[in-house]
Amino acid sequence: MQPARRVAFDVIRAVTESDAYANLLLPTRLERAGLSGADAGLATELTYGTLRMQGYYDAVIRIAAGRDTDRIDPPILDVLRLATHQLLSMRTAHHAVVDEAVSLAREVGSQSATGFVNGVLRTITRTEPADWHEKVMAQPRSDDERLAIEYSHPVWIVRAFRRALAAEGREIELEDLLDADNLAPRVSLVALPGLSSTDDLPRSRPARYSPLGVVSEGGDPARWPVVQTGHARVQDEGSQLAALALSRARPAAAGERWLDMCAGPGGKAALLAAEAAAVGVTLVANEILPVRAELVRAALAAIPNPPQVLVQDGTTIGQSLPEQFDRILIDAPCTGLGALRRRPEARWRKQPKDVAELQKLQASLLESGIDALKPGGILAYVTCSPHLAETTGVVEGVLKRQGGRIERLDTAAVLAGVTVEPLELGEQGERASGHVQLWPHRHGTDAMFICLLQKVAG
Repeated sequence: MQPARRVAFDVIRAVTESDAYANLLLPTRLERAGLSGADAGLATELTYGTLRMQGYYDAVIRIAAGRDTDRIDPPILDVLRLATHQLLSMRTAHHAVVDEAVSLAREVGSQSATGFVNGVLRTITRTEPADWHEKVMAQPRSDDERLAIEYSHPVWIVRAFRRALAAEGREIELEDLLDADNLAPRVSLVALPGLSSTDDLPRSRPARYSPLGVVSEGGDPARWPVVQTGHARVQDEGSQLAALALSRARPAAAGERWLDMCAGPGGKAALLAAEAAAVGVTLVANEILPVRAELVRAALAAIPNPPQVLVQDGTTIGQSLPEQFDRILIDAPCTGLGALRRRPEARWRKQPKDVAELQKLQASLLESGIDALKPGGILAYVTCSPHLAETTGVVEGVLKRQGGRIERLDTAAVLAGVTVEPLELGEQGERASGHVQLWPHRHGTDAMFICLLQKVAG
């Protein structure tokens, strides 16, 4: 079997069987297999393409197999998904796809499975991709179901995205958003101030919004010396803006203390630490899990006099360190629905019940952060999710319970003073609600939610 296809299958299998993260596992498998250049690109396309369009491919497989996919052994289903991606989206030679899939099925399944795989794939090859699309799209019973199958997202996520866009008066953009989730994201990097500049980043062009960002135009940034030293980092432009919204909300005074409450794996902490060091500010990073705290320490190692890293439950920091910090970043644990371009398997793992559980945690973290904030201090509540329950729902609920102790700042106005180009925001609600919602289809970033709050002095 071609090495690139073998790597792709092994990663897809680990995602299905062991809840592995493709973005973490794939680079390791590529290195272990000695793949680079075109072969690494092929393995990446096979892996991410299959995971992104899994829902659509399952609909094709159900028709071709004449049975529901939950009645197909998981390893064999993964063989079929990978092969279906090659047949319908990559136009690979049919005989090569079928032969390799049958060989793989013989290795991971029973003897009868080889005949089953051969039959299903032969059925798929007898119909053109456009005709398969017509067959699949004849099945949905509602518009949300149609979009869910066509763009390969669970129905509940489609509905959540629809509501989030409707809150901005932008419901018409729903298909553009779903389509953007299925496109490979550009590779963005940040030059940490005081340690590097955008001029130090080769083969790149300036980012559209972040004054510290660039977009790679080719090559592996991990091999760039400035990245290897930790003086620059691969980081989505939305994450850069989330950190800069806090650090540049107003001029910083020497002696301020800042806190990154949920710092793992450390990207935003590194940017905040570099910003803080330039103006004589002390940053403290916190992470509840020891293994993630080590990732934060590694991310901060390039900073002169690296910040202290605590290992505490963020929901109790307000009690243990009351009114200790001038600025606090809460990049709250969330569903990650704003980063489905980078972690396509997340769409199949998350469930609606996860939102309610996370919302409780997010609210507890925000209330703890308010307790840890000095009067007059600024807090940035951030999620990589546009789900209203995780964004405005959390903020509104906490503000109501705080009874005037905290107030919104105009996050859009703050970012207007930060970004290179003006952000195109929703037609309604954002300025009045004091937040900014970024979008993959509109801004080319992850769907980051950023809300600045200020503790009332006195």
